Amino acid sequence: MGVLLYWPNIVGYIRIGLVFAAWAAYNTPALFVPLYSVSIALDGVDGWLARRLGQTSRFGAWLDVVVDNLGRGMLWSLLFEWGFLVCALEWCVFVCNHSTRGDRWKESFSSSPPLIQAIMANGFWTPLGAWVVGGLHCLPLWLYWYQRGLLSHWLDLPLWIQAAGTLLLAAGRLLALSAEVWCIWSHIESLTSDEMEEKKN
Repeated sequence: MGVLLYWPNIVGYIRIGLVFAAWAAYNTPALFVPLYSVSIALDGVDGWLARRLGQTSRFGAWLDVVVDNLGRGMLWSLLFEWGFLVCALEWCVFVCNHSTRGDRWKESFSSSPPLIQAIMANGFWTPLGAWVVGGLHCLPLWLYWYQRGLLSHWLDLPLWIQAAGTLLLAAGRLLALSAEVWCIWSHIESLTSDEMEEKKN
């Protein structure tokens, strides 16, 4: 039970609290934006703490993705009627990765296509990986800013910069989608090949 009180996992619990607070403040941008943004920023802190303190754990790896999906799923579902589809896709990928690859899922893509390997290289710590993570985490927040007119009123960004930012983040999210589809397909292949082997035996 001591693993539950590892510092990186405590950061995860704080992030859950921030996500629920952001959900409650969804219609108040002055509260929602900092609450949700801090939750995103802390996503990088828990992994760093785990490595720094020697507190990596299977539970921590699981919790990290659960909190990510909880936050993004909440925001996508509030932004658009079809947002639940993005949420469902991300949870499906979570199930596929963790049931097949376990807590070291980020390190298990050596036999994947070159694009997927490039995205996943070094645990996303590459320019391409950062672009993908930016698309995953920042696109829904950027769209919240756009829907609320905050890009114009708070940041005074010209429309062309708003459009360019949307396209850049959407492209990162589409790259993430390519990796997600591959993860689901490889999981389906694994399930069906196991069944074929069992029938042969």
